[in-house]
Amino acid sequence: MDDVYAKFIKRMNPTRVVIDNESCEHATIIEVVCANRHGLLLEVVQVLADLNLIITKAYISSDGGWLMDVFNVTDCDGNKIRDEGILNYIHKTLETDACCIKSSRGSIGGMPSKEHTSIELCGTDRPGLLSEVSAVLTDLRCNVVSGEIWTHNSRAAAVIYVTDQSSGRAIEDPKRLTVIKELLCNILKGNSNFRTPRLTISSSGLMHRQRRLHQMMFADRDFERVEGVKHCPRIHACVLDCNDRDYTIVTVRSQDRPKLLFDTLCSLTDMQYVVFHGTVITGRMEAYQEYYIRHVDGLPISSEAERQRVIECLEAAIERRTSEGLELELCTDDRLGLLSDITRIFRENGLCVRQAEISTRDKKAKDTFLVTDVSGKHVDPKIVDLIRQEIGQNILHVRGNLNMSSKLPQEMARSFLFKKLFKGRN
Repeated sequence: MDDVYAKFIKRMNPTRVVIDNESCEHATIIEVVCANRHGLLLEVVQVLADLNLIITKAYISSDGGWLMDVFNVTDCDGNKIRDEGILNYIHKTLETDACCIKSSRGSIGGMPSKEHTSIELCGTDRPGLLSEVSAVLTDLRCNVVSGEIWTHNSRAAAVIYVTDQSSGRAIEDPKRLTVIKELLCNILKGNSNFRTPRLTISSSGLMHRQRRLHQMMFADRDFERVEGVKHCPRIHACVLDCNDRDYTIVTVRSQDRPKLLFDTLCSLTDMQYVVFHGTVITGRMEAYQEYYIRHVDGLPISSEAERQRVIECLEAAIERRTSEGLELELCTDDRLGLLSDITRIFRENGLCVRQAEISTRDKKAKDTFLVTDVSGKHVDPKIVDLIRQEIGQNILHVRGNLNMSSKLPQEMARSFLFKKLFKGRN
């Protein structure tokens, strides 16, 4: 009966999306009003993140069974969104009955295709791991068409989409899938008994790739600190009581970057918290997030242990995408074994892959790698020059300034706005 009533209410009050390019001088304003359900806020933000839009401000309210979100967004260059194709896509996607947010734009956001076999793996990180995994896939005649690899706190997680080299389609032979799984599990085990590795293979994936990586890392408890692994000092999370309204207030200060709101909401959703009210404000150097939350059972946070766990999980969710290192971009014709060859060269020259994004379109490979040396320090420019000569100067490119440290100062300059917001809270 409740389900029928909910459908009736939704039919009588369909999702409303308003896009305003006039009210704000520097950003496009997107307002979304719809019947609420757990996880819907994350799905709406996921659509904007998949389009690589920058959320400069956000106001969230979901009391009374309704969700009202207001986002100020720009493109990557800080301009308003003028592209009619993107604006129409936002309207169409967010106003869909299911508000399905499964990203119907093909490869946007890393949504898998039924033409691919999805491989999910999670285990202890170590130098050369990606090279070993890709070498096994090449030996088994599996062509890596897309994927993403994250490392954090001595853990590694990857979602990789492969096809059969001969047919160019998903691998469906159960015996062959079993062999792939066994060999990859052996690679993940290595010489470590830190934690049991996890590996899943399916003929068709349904989960948004970066959303899935967050879930995998969270399930593998990457938020638990490992001795010797440094914590990022630029993230400050705080959990406070709001007794008069039965909420828990969560505030987060960190360096601003793309997809920050998406990553934070992934963590809160995975921990089964509901955001009732929220504010996000970004400045030149720092982003401020404030959320009024309760657990899905309707209760606020009640113990110090739970409070500490929320802080650790939020910090981990933000750190996963902010590994420091040198970003290298590969652009060339795709072929079987390309990823294996490239990562082998990295390994032989003492480079460690911290993050990677693999994509293939129209038989062209475009891959990005975030690399450090094996000790986690910055890469020697001479090593990069040698690698580029071996791979090809026109094939492998350095993004950013090779001679400048990518590490920001430990203490960031804080604007007057953030000093005012946090006055009396620390």
